[in-house]
Amino acid sequence: MTRDPEIDCDELVEIVTDFLEGALDADTHRRVTEHLGQCDGCEAYVDQMRTTARLTGTLRQDELPPEMRDRLLAAFRGWKADTTPSA
Repeated sequence: MTRDPEIDCDELVEIVTDFLEGALDADTHRRVTEHLGQCDGCEAYVDQMRTTARLTGTLRQDELPPEMRDRLLAAFRGWKADTTPSA
């Protein structure tokens, strides 16, 4: 039996939401857990994502001032544009 390749930091960032939501298959979950045991940076990142999800999970849309919503949407749109590879 061949061992699956280790997960690297970039791959972990891509699947962190699925990891936190318990949506990964058992093997991928194991590989993520192994990576977190060896990578302090990713462990800190996952902890930050857990905290963010916990804190923002209590925020209702009507509690967010319209100007803050607009700023957040603009920031995410800009982030997406900045990370899209050019052809």
